[in-house]
Amino acid sequence: MTKMKDLHAEWMKDDEYRKEYEALEEEFALAHAMIEARAKAGLTQEELAQRMDTSQSAIARLESGRMKPSARTLERFARATGTHLRITFEPMGRAGL
Repeated sequence: MTKMKDLHAEWMKDDEYRKEYEALEEEFALAHAMIEARAKAGLTQEELAQRMDTSQSAIARLESGRMKPSARTLERFARATGTHLRITFEPMGRAGL
């Protein structure tokens, strides 16, 4: 059975795949951070939804990366998971200029 990381490594050799992946990398990072924060808080999507006064499906959309959350939503998410929201700006590589 092929592991996902092995498939990903193979696909990254393709220029088109790599460009698309890199374009979405920040969205994936945010979704991953949200899933990790919820898991560390020991909450299910349903429990988190109740704390945020929203639906479980809204949490699923946030965690899938299909929804671009507002700063207010991220603040509510942080409070509900007992975390602090920190947004940073980091220098881009030469390619990003």
